[in-house]
Amino acid sequence: MKKYKAIIFDLDGVLVDATEWHYEALNKALGLFGRVINRDDHLKIYNGLPTNRKLEIMSEKGELPMSTHEIIKTMKKKYTCEIINQNCRPNHKKQLLLNHLKNKGYLLACCSNAQKHSVLNMLEMSQIDQYFDQIIGNDEGYKPKPAPDIYLAAFDRLNITATEAIIVEDAPHGIEAAKRSGAPVIEVKGCEDVDLALFAKLNLI
Repeated sequence: MKKYKAIIFDLDGVLVDATEWHYEALNKALGLFGRVINRDDHLKIYNGLPTNRKLEIMSEKGELPMSTHEIIKTMKKKYTCEIINQNCRPNHKKQLLLNHLKNKGYLLACCSNAQKHSVLNMLEMSQIDQYFDQIIGNDEGYKPKPAPDIYLAAFDRLNITATEAIIVEDAPHGIEAAKRSGAPVIEVKGCEDVDLALFAKLNLI
């Protein structure tokens, strides 16, 4: 078995089942201007992209004036925080997994297209923040996924090469970013797939 040094996780849909929370919060903010992202477009186009890029795409398609972006982002942040506070709870399956990986000597990182404050909030409320050696959000100066930059930054911070890490991702844009980084990728369908059994099946523990 190849010796990997680090395991890097996406957040939404991998560690925390928050994909719907972001979708709901953004649509609530868009609704202030009579706009909405339908489910089909969410899954095919927008899922996994940062809010900035989602709004840019809508404006490029003529669906949203650029002048509305700042207020929508402000309100989306507010609604997201409210939804997280209502729904995010300690996740014992993830606690068990991450504790086991740490005990096996792996470095752990979380890299998300969500803003850092939101990432930290969800990890803290899930009571898994203490397991991570690095936590990187999309507002730290790196190009967002599907660019690989956020993962390349994690390799640098962890002092490892791409081939010494494994990345766990679910959304198409995140999977693309992970593959472009040069690291092996574990593709999952959702948060429920990420547990001890998955890593045991892959001979990583």
